Amino acid sequence: MREYELKYGCNPNQKPSKIYMKDGELPITVVNGRAGYINLLDAFNGWQLVKELKKATGLPAATSFKHVSPAGAAVGLPLTDVEKKIYWVDDLDIEFTPIANAYIRARGADRMSSFGDFISLSDVCDKSTALVIKREVSDGVIAPGYTEEALEILKAKKNGNYCVIQIDPDYEPAPIETKDVFGVTFEQGRNELVIDDEFFNNIVTENKELTEQAKIDLAIAMITLKYTQSNSVCYVKGGQAIGIGAGQQSRIHCTRLAGSKADNWWLRQSPQVLGLQFVDGIKRADRDNAIDLYMGEDYMDVLADGAWENIFKVKPAVFTAEEKRAWLDKNTDVALGSDAFFPFGDNIERAKKSGVKYVAQPGGSVRDDHVIMTCNKYDMVMSFTGIRLFHH
Repeated sequence: MREYELKYGCNPNQKPSKIYMKDGELPITVVNGRAGYINLLDAFNGWQLVKELKKATGLPAATSFKHVSPAGAAVGLPLTDVEKKIYWVDDLDIEFTPIANAYIRARGADRMSSFGDFISLSDVCDKSTALVIKREVSDGVIAPGYTEEALEILKAKKNGNYCVIQIDPDYEPAPIETKDVFGVTFEQGRNELVIDDEFFNNIVTENKELTEQAKIDLAIAMITLKYTQSNSVCYVKGGQAIGIGAGQQSRIHCTRLAGSKADNWWLRQSPQVLGLQFVDGIKRADRDNAIDLYMGEDYMDVLADGAWENIFKVKPAVFTAEEKRAWLDKNTDVALGSDAFFPFGDNIERAKKSGVKYVAQPGGSVRDDHVIMTCNKYDMVMSFTGIRLFHH
């Protein structure tokens, strides 16, 4: 197949719409459903991300994409009991396989952003992963293959219209890529940069103790950023992205946005949130929305009389700013990556509030000395990669 007709372009009024190959055949087969323009942008970016994560870590990888940026990305490490609970899979009677764990962690870290996602898997989708996908609001999935049981489950999703794409894992694109904008063709070499252990060798801080887990987490951060709309910053802990700030015009706003998501991930593990008693029959998305409000400044939206009764069996106590800060201070050893240099030390100050210990960024700012000094103040380890990772 050299050409595939899409439902429509970025918006329903943008027709006709298709993808096609100038030479050779398309590297994908649409096994079920019908793919849209944004679906395939998410699928191709996500596939590249998980393929590189698998190569860099040796572990199965998954990502949850929304609007051509990852909402989450992770490798297939075992889930803790707390993670199973906050990701709403503690009630699932499945084998928690590595690829299932990868998707659960990628989807679960930022469930608000992942709602209605497009999924990319580095490995064959098995029955366990399909059963997880079945219960989530999602537009589609791309993987190098599917077991018969998994395919049967996925084909039944969305009244038979769920988009299932199989990609040739051996496909390699041409080294030159083009894109048309306003009738003008842009051409550039593909970003074939390999991110591995040696990528972080140039440590510029006084503390130079970069642990093996930190190297893995920084690799996950930088590979994730390689396929995130810029400007972008990514926080990672324990093999999963816990906060991604994408598409911001200002570096500090990237750091704040990603940091607030990382904070929410950690706050969801607090006794105050784990102890919430939801009414029977409440949907997972409604629980996610309620938790997000409860942890934020608009907590009275779910705690006011007449509101909380529809959500909780027992009215929760206010999660005070002091209690939240005390819990956030327990989060440690977080890794942070940035797709371009930090121009000011304020980014490091904000990162510190979210438990960041390890930092990777290109360097090259006229204020590098101030950024290094701020890292030294908090005994952080910072690597200058010398490589910018803008993606548009």
